[in-house]
Amino acid sequence: MQRRTFLTVMASAATLPFFATRAYSAEDLVLGFAMAKTGPFVSLSNTNEIAVDLAVSEINAAGGINGRKIRVVKFDTAGDPKQAVVAVRQFAKDKNALAIIGPFSSSECKVAFPAAEREGIAIMSMASSAPNLAKNFKYAYRNTTGEGTIIKLVLDSIKKRGLPASSAAIAYATDDTVSKIIGTKVMPKILKGAGLEAKSVVTFKYKAFDLSPQVSQLLENPTDLIGLGAPPEAAIKLAKEMKRQGHNGRIFGGTTVADVELPQRMGGAGNGMTIGTTFYEKLNEKTRAFGVKFSGLAQKAGMKRRVANQFDASAYDIVYLYAEAMKQAMISGDTAKLAAERTAIAEAMGNIKDLDLLEGKITIADNGDALKPIYILEVEGAAWALKDAIAR
Repeated sequence: MQRRTFLTVMASAATLPFFATRAYSAEDLVLGFAMAKTGPFVSLSNTNEIAVDLAVSEINAAGGINGRKIRVVKFDTAGDPKQAVVAVRQFAKDKNALAIIGPFSSSECKVAFPAAEREGIAIMSMASSAPNLAKNFKYAYRNTTGEGTIIKLVLDSIKKRGLPASSAAIAYATDDTVSKIIGTKVMPKILKGAGLEAKSVVTFKYKAFDLSPQVSQLLENPTDLIGLGAPPEAAIKLAKEMKRQGHNGRIFGGTTVADVELPQRMGGAGNGMTIGTTFYEKLNEKTRAFGVKFSGLAQKAGMKRRVANQFDASAYDIVYLYAEAMKQAMISGDTAKLAAERTAIAEAMGNIKDLDLLEGKITIADNGDALKPIYILEVEGAAWALKDAIAR
């Protein structure tokens, strides 16, 4: 691993008893969790807590890590970058956290990653798919794949299957960091690489009520494809308006619209929409078993959505990634060694290769992102259908 050089810490382990209602121990292995319970991606992020808690309970029930139990302290950032920085500082200075799960969005990570670097604490986002956000940091990681990689694979799959793809337009939200990057940088580059040029580009606010002017503009020069950068709610409005105005182009995009309930929420619009994601619940026995557990916990918590999405799976796997790093670095949880053990975790994270987890085999690349399988999904009626699985 070239981008990180750290001191490796060796520490002795001791065994602690564990009960569901046990008192917290000073020697617990503490992880901070920067959640996004509200905000523009709430339909994608508000169940991440269930996945994190599930992973922690499984690890602790199996004996914990190095004889210690994991404990999670939580902070709701509401998707606000300023609050994401507050969360990092609180975890690092007040909570004795060894590492941080989250935050969710690219705009949060833009400020949270430098804050974590200053504090010398590992941080790993379950989303934040703007390209290379973690690249120049020693402590920052993302259990995600950049939108450029994913969207290119989506377009490759569309063309490989012989679907209409001779012309394209771009539509994106201007008031969301990753959506804007997709619209202004990622999509134009991908289209150019495929020998296409955007015939039109339309923009909107992700909270806009009416997208009829944008769709009318797209209809002035209709295309086979519409490359989309937007949160789920905006994608739904665009698909419904396209159906109302009779635009038959295929919307395609990446993880910003990887909402498991999107086909139902579109109410019959958006048929054929094609996206890339890093998790498909029906893939195998392991993913289905996780889905059953997740659904039961979501129901118990009174959540509207009870089907796990890719960000839930990503958050779940982050706990296991940290668990592996703490195991390899022989982390003790001794607060006297806190700074050194934080650094040891960061080093171990960067060295993870082909760890077989829920989403598939995960390797941490030199830019801090996770290399893992990509699944190409397409809207068919009221459900996502798996069209391709690409190992990486």
